[in-house]
Amino acid sequence: MPDVVFAVPFAMENSMRFLKAVLDLPGVRAGVISQEPVTKIPAELRQRLAGFARMRDAMDTEQVVDAIREVARAVGGNVDRVVGILEQAQVPLAEARERLGLPGLSAAAARNFREKALMKDVLRQHGLPCARHCLATSAAAALDFARALDGPIVVKPPAGAGAKNTFRVDRAPDLEAYLRSAPPSPASPVLLEEFVRGREFSFDSVTLGGRHVFHSVSCYFPTPLEVLQQPWIQWRVVLPRAIDGPQFAAIRQAGPRALSALGVGCGVTHMEWFLRSDGSIAISEVAARPPGAQFMTLMSYAHGIDFYRAWAELMVHDRFAPPPRLYATGAAYLRGQGKGKVLRVHGVEQMRRELGPLLVEVRLPEVGQSPSGSYEGDGHVILRHADTRVVEEGLQRVVSTVRVELG
Repeated sequence: MPDVVFAVPFAMENSMRFLKAVLDLPGVRAGVISQEPVTKIPAELRQRLAGFARMRDAMDTEQVVDAIREVARAVGGNVDRVVGILEQAQVPLAEARERLGLPGLSAAAARNFREKALMKDVLRQHGLPCARHCLATSAAAALDFARALDGPIVVKPPAGAGAKNTFRVDRAPDLEAYLRSAPPSPASPVLLEEFVRGREFSFDSVTLGGRHVFHSVSCYFPTPLEVLQQPWIQWRVVLPRAIDGPQFAAIRQAGPRALSALGVGCGVTHMEWFLRSDGSIAISEVAARPPGAQFMTLMSYAHGIDFYRAWAELMVHDRFAPPPRLYATGAAYLRGQGKGKVLRVHGVEQMRRELGPLLVEVRLPEVGQSPSGSYEGDGHVILRHADTRVVEEGLQRVVSTVRVELG
């Protein structure tokens, strides 16, 4: 009977879905380590836990090790696997696994993914295409890099996630103003990247035994950075049914090479990349975790399997059966218009009348809730059809019809 420790630093809804997938595996006992009290875990899952340990700081390796040992005592002194999906926790989890002699992503590989400048250094050393970058420890170094590029740049934290605190800078005076407000230093560097012009996609992959065994491509409409800059945009993502054509040939070749260079042995990873107008590609970032933003749900609908369950089987049993792509799927992420809290959601009935057979999941923002401010919005609509164009046109109808009013 495998004993598994699931790291849940914060009891977010997405984490609970992955935790349930592990608990649903036959013959598996699972405990949780978290910064939050056990009462934050839904009762239906809480009563099925084999153990629980609370930490003050889930990013501190020593505390993670102590918490794992506490859960191990509760299940009889042994732990077989330690897993988690939060990007920020991957390094301490990897360090803890090495301390305890457990299998999983190595600490060196975890740092390759987590430290974005190091990631690009590794990719470039292996001849893989990625945006030019600079980890600037001084304002002078940042300005020198910007002048050398002579074009827009993207400013981001060196270990960011989900486009948080990421923004585009077009003019030298704006960069100079930012550097005065947040001067970089060796202890607090800033990551600058070339702004890549092109369409953005994801390459979500499964690696098993060091071999690339599965991938899914998602198309972004528009890029998350553009969505964050324009609060009225409702983001859309499409998973085309056919992903084996020439359009994606470059990433099918480069993606697995990048994952191997970064050190993946077993797991689900999320890669973001750009396709330029000349046909060349640039890898943007890679995360050593499953994708967020409902991508696992979208892949489940596209392939006719439960990808959360598939992830659990992979991480606990080293088992994964690549499924065929049966459908195109896509999501529209509903964002509020205006300021304040959600007052009402317009156009829902019209959407249902027009798109009824295509709708497979509708989650609307609740009246009274505060907007998240994220490009993922506060609700979503998922469509599925065998024809990719039908999904694309349906999502355009969703964002043209449904409006979340704030006030």
